[in-house]
Amino acid sequence: MTDKLQPSKPNQSSTKQSVRFVTVTEAHDGQRIDNFLMREVKDIPRSFVYRILRKGEVRVDKKRAKPNRKLKVGESVRIPPMILPDKKQSKKAPQQLLDQLEQSILLEDKDLILINKPAGLAVHGGTGSPYGLIEAFRQLRSTLPFVELAHRLDKDTSGIVILAKNRKALLSLHDLFKSGGIDKYYQTLVHGQWEAGRQYVRNTLVCERGRKQKVQVQEGGKVAESIFYPRQKFAKTTLMEVKLLTGRMHQIRTQLAALDFPVLGDTQYGDFALNREFKKSTGLKRLFLHAFKVEFKLPYSGTTYKKEIPLAEDLQQVVNIESRRDTGRVKKR
Repeated sequence: MTDKLQPSKPNQSSTKQSVRFVTVTEAHDGQRIDNFLMREVKDIPRSFVYRILRKGEVRVDKKRAKPNRKLKVGESVRIPPMILPDKKQSKKAPQQLLDQLEQSILLEDKDLILINKPAGLAVHGGTGSPYGLIEAFRQLRSTLPFVELAHRLDKDTSGIVILAKNRKALLSLHDLFKSGGIDKYYQTLVHGQWEAGRQYVRNTLVCERGRKQKVQVQEGGKVAESIFYPRQKFAKTTLMEVKLLTGRMHQIRTQLAALDFPVLGDTQYGDFALNREFKKSTGLKRLFLHAFKVEFKLPYSGTTYKKEIPLAEDLQQVVNIESRRDTGRVKKR
């Protein structure tokens, strides 16, 4: 699928859309314009949405809108004409992935879904990836009128992701994330023996200039807070539990690298030589980071959610290999 505007051609297998004006309803009050467009216009890549926003082809009450612009009830959104590929030709998630996602649902009620995301699957599609978790899940549950990501998880990280099934739940979850009302826990394997015990880490993270997808510890950035617990020590590595107090991009990986305990399998912040060596000895082929537990309460419903899952099978195999050459353990807290 191309993300360039295409002129109409005779016999072209495509769907032509004319200019549309959509009035924002209460269900979409406070929603970002980019996410609103992804819902209103099916089968378009996110890069295309950003392109038409950047060019000013989308208007809110006759004014240009940035991707992070939040909509208000009663506003009029102008959606420009465009040519989209025929839905029959649109690339969909394979049935094998849909079956895997169906089996990965951990909890579902009228407000939300907890799902165990596999490593290697981005949470949403983008450049080079026609679909992600959210697109595949919408394909799986095509009858749901609303389903949105409540937060993100890196492509190579496995574990629990929260999906909202209505606007009220989504906004409530966003508020909880901002206020620290959602406890998120991860497991990771780092190089080196962690001797500090329980450790609270607070620093500031900034994006490296010209590299939006990489961050570093540096003054003047956004505050990042985590609590690290050693769970099991091995000859050259330590299995860690991490509680996130904030949710910055690449927070765990960056903080551990700054402490000289790089996450194994991390190709951005880790030690490349160690990663190669560890891959040979254990078979680890990806980032050793797993979101294994969440705890929170939805204020408006009073429902408390608590879910914990085991390590992904490939990561547990690595731990088993390390256990065989273990030189000591730390007691579980």
